[in-house]
Amino acid sequence: MNLLDAIVLGIIEGIFEFLPVSSTGHLILASALLKLSNTEFLKSFEIAIQLGAILSVVVLYARTLITDRALIRKILVAFAPTCIIGLAAYKIVKHYLMGNETVVIASTLIGGICLIVFELWQRKREKGAKEISYRQALLIGVFQTIAMIPGVSRSAATIIGGMLLGVERKSIVEFSFLLAIPTMGAATTLDIYKNAASFSMGQIELLIAGFVVSFVVALLSVKFFLHYIQNHTFIAFGIYRILLACAFLLFL
Repeated sequence: MNLLDAIVLGIIEGIFEFLPVSSTGHLILASALLKLSNTEFLKSFEIAIQLGAILSVVVLYARTLITDRALIRKILVAFAPTCIIGLAAYKIVKHYLMGNETVVIASTLIGGICLIVFELWQRKREKGAKEISYRQALLIGVFQTIAMIPGVSRSAATIIGGMLLGVERKSIVEFSFLLAIPTMGAATTLDIYKNAASFSMGQIELLIAGFVVSFVVALLSVKFFLHYIQNHTFIAFGIYRILLACAFLLFL
């Protein structure tokens, strides 16, 4: 991997981390197109640069995070299932699922179909509640664990889960943003703790470059997504996922 590769992957991470299309899936597929070797460093890089995107949420929602203690507690409740299951399944995900193009393509395709079907069904339901209960927060956390499978999309899993539980669209999208802070922060910290000693100085510089780029791009992506969902459904994202999966089936 060189600096240009790190920048490209940082841009991809920043754009797609909070959209329901799987940033991890895009990173894995982009790495394949860039012909990057599926090394342990590349896997760590794809996890670590997510922290840059997450930092953008911390900046954008700093006031809410400081003042709303009830929301913080609900985020921690939602994070608990991911923390427990994530620690238990870390080695399996890292060594068998991360970098697996077949898993990513299948998850991207199935996820796209699910988004479209869900939105068509959702139209028949009444508008959801804006306030998230502790029970809903816990169950949203359970839905999030599905996203440990590359290509599923953490954002899609939590948003669909929340709306199925009766949460209003904008509320669950913002909750999904905030839930990413402990989730991806913990995943990145765990991976760096386990692998930092093996990173060279050059690799650390690539990590920093990817981190900074993903942070800047994610600031714009979050604002776009919040504006988009005010007047649009997720059907376009579902179609995009299906087309993306088909494209990679043809070219990979």
